[in-house]
Amino acid sequence: MIAAAHPAAAEAGARILEAGGDAIDAAIAAQMVLGLVEPQSSGIGGGGFLLYYDAAREVVETYDGRETAPAAVDERLFVAADGTPRSWREVAVGGLPVGVPGVVRMLERAHRAHGRTPWARLFEPAAELAERGFTISPRLAFMIENNPDLARFGGARTYFFHRDGRPRRAGETLFNPAYAETMRAIARGGADALHAGRIAAEIVAAVRGDPVNPGFLALTDVAAYRAHVRPPVCLDYRRYRVCSMGPPSSGGVTMLQILGLLERFDLASLAPGSTDAVHLISEASRLAFADRNRYLADSDFVPVPAEGLLEPGYLRRRALLIDPGLSMGKAGPGEPPGSEDLDRTDAASPELASTSHLSVIDSRGNAVSFTTSVERAFGSRLMAAGFILNNQLTDFSFAPTDAHGPVANRVQPGKRPRSSMTPTLIFDEDGTLVATLGSPGGSRIIGFVTQSVIALLDWGLDAQAALTLPRHVNRNGVTELEAGTALEEIAPALEALGHAVRIRPLVSGLHAIRRVGGRLEGGADPRREGVALGH
Repeated sequence: MIAAAHPAAAEAGARILEAGGDAIDAAIAAQMVLGLVEPQSSGIGGGGFLLYYDAAREVVETYDGRETAPAAVDERLFVAADGTPRSWREVAVGGLPVGVPGVVRMLERAHRAHGRTPWARLFEPAAELAERGFTISPRLAFMIENNPDLARFGGARTYFFHRDGRPRRAGETLFNPAYAETMRAIARGGADALHAGRIAAEIVAAVRGDPVNPGFLALTDVAAYRAHVRPPVCLDYRRYRVCSMGPPSSGGVTMLQILGLLERFDLASLAPGSTDAVHLISEASRLAFADRNRYLADSDFVPVPAEGLLEPGYLRRRALLIDPGLSMGKAGPGEPPGSEDLDRTDAASPELASTSHLSVIDSRGNAVSFTTSVERAFGSRLMAAGFILNNQLTDFSFAPTDAHGPVANRVQPGKRPRSSMTPTLIFDEDGTLVATLGSPGGSRIIGFVTQSVIALLDWGLDAQAALTLPRHVNRNGVTELEAGTALEEIAPALEALGHAVRIRPLVSGLHAIRRVGGRLEGGADPRREGVALGH
């Protein structure tokens, strides 16, 4: 089974699975199609994080394909001449925020370790679809219409708009021969075809030659990129073991902290979406996000006390701060083991929500949880060789220091910006795979995935019901409730407990597969266009 954010991508992955392919093979084929039909969310001009479960060895591996900062930048990349951080709107477009794309190199490394289908075969569905044309979906049409500044950039203007300036509409057919050519080049030459030669030159030319906001990316940066295999972060929760991605993503540690903080509360006795459930989850989220903003960043560049943040004694002490009858308001960070010598300040970054997630389980029981992104909708707005380039460098903290010291997530050459992507695998007490899931959503990803894990494990919901639940998120500030849902009704009760409440759209894009006995049960978030397909 595969669950992905667009039917064409799910179908490409499902065909690979039906032919005996591995979960990683299906994920690669689906990602290449997503980059074509859902270019606002992900693609080969971006990065991602992937969890792979090897059923034969009973091992979880995590693959880091996060973008890196060019060698020519420094921590003042987003600082104005007067020493103040520049506005996000000022720096989020054009070449300046483009990091070195990492997703293809990451997928190649995972395929070399686990793939069964020949690499070149995995690019055929996307290449063929790009040549014969695909139908613009309602969501893509909506995103084009609501991002009019796309038309400021030549490649995007030509591709997404008619000659008279009208945005392309749902139902129209869109052709991308340049993307087809790129797919075939990578099929022949592997990731080297993107990281060197013509495609790399086009990426660098687009970044450095951008008339709006030129950047610093060089051919040497693209050529030097390496994907990493990192240890997963895992935590025992109830009678399950939950695993996710560690730094440079903050998603796994923060989600696991929330779960660990909630361990002493009987969530199973509370109704989903009830005042008490939303209150407890929000309070745990405040504490976890306070630690996230203080400590989490690229562990290759700064010390990150990940083990200390998940140490059971530390979580028990922090959980005592949660009052079932009163909100704590803004939480302060704790002092986990391993943080004693760390002198750094709190910092946040925008982390907008244009991302995608796909989940796969193959016939041998291998599983993939893969979250992939170009940062905000249509990334930097720049295109090269038929695909969108990311603007992931804006996930760094704009201010490198404050009165208390250096910011962990400051810009540094070669560094990977902190992420909130939270690809997740769940196992039972016997080590049997229970579920694979994840979501887009910027820094709200953490809340979306955590709520879904609780829905599966505490409330016993099936995969689709868990993903359909009304969303609520707290990132150590206001408690956000999904507009147009039953959660609006509990706003007064939450306010009485001391919450500042904001009702707003919360557009998750969760995709999950759950193992139930000898069968697989898939779910796709109804807020987007995805499907789950199995056989």
